Amino acid sequence: MEKSQTEGCGKLYIVPTPVGNLEDMTLRAIRVLREADIILAEDTRTSSILLKHYDIHRPLRSHHKFNEHQTVQLVKERILGGLNVALISDAGTPGISDPGFLLARSCAEEGIEVQTLPGATACIPAIVSSGLPCDRFAFEGFLPQKKGRQTLLQALATEPRTMVFYESPYRLVKTLEQLSDFFGPDRPCSVAREISKLHEQHHRGTLQGLATWFREHEPKGEIVLVVAGAPAVKLEKKKRYERGEEQIQEP
Repeated sequence: MEKSQTEGCGKLYIVPTPVGNLEDMTLRAIRVLREADIILAEDTRTSSILLKHYDIHRPLRSHHKFNEHQTVQLVKERILGGLNVALISDAGTPGISDPGFLLARSCAEEGIEVQTLPGATACIPAIVSSGLPCDRFAFEGFLPQKKGRQTLLQALATEPRTMVFYESPYRLVKTLEQLSDFFGPDRPCSVAREISKLHEQHHRGTLQGLATWFREHEPKGEIVLVVAGAPAVKLEKKKRYERGEEQIQEP
């Protein structure tokens, strides 16, 4: 059962930071960081540039995926002692394919108030700009590299909602080719690159078509891949399979 708000303790603020353009920082985010007793950063070197730009001078501590299991308890104790702590990642909203979930969950279970500020993220601009349906979508983040990858792709082949993936430019072509195998080569998709940065680009087409394009034009920068949901004919085929009326052929 969730605990009630702990009296006399501080708060945990989850603060989004720009994914590229520094002007995407909100006024509220700047104020919260200036007032925080401690700022937790995924990479203090990267965050120092942002903080210096906005003339923010608060104690900065490291909190990343390699040490978060060890630091969560210490951070929680400091908040319970009355300190306000702000968590930022290298870019975007902490907890979304970045460190932050464990700390937010631990604080919530303890009854500590967790406030997440709205702000910059890469997935929303990518899906809106893709031209694909964005009233309902499934955010999948980074696909598993090995274990469970094919099982997940097979399951997603009949997902009716638009899907959003994060991907490294070094693995983009391989991922497009695998999605083409499982989803079909003509499935519409969009590749957004360097969102909000100087060289932002959006390539729209099919899985097979964009795999060919990026095989010939090496992708660079941060990548968000948006893929259309399964067409109605594929969904109907899945329903017939579930009723035992036919078998789904492996791609």
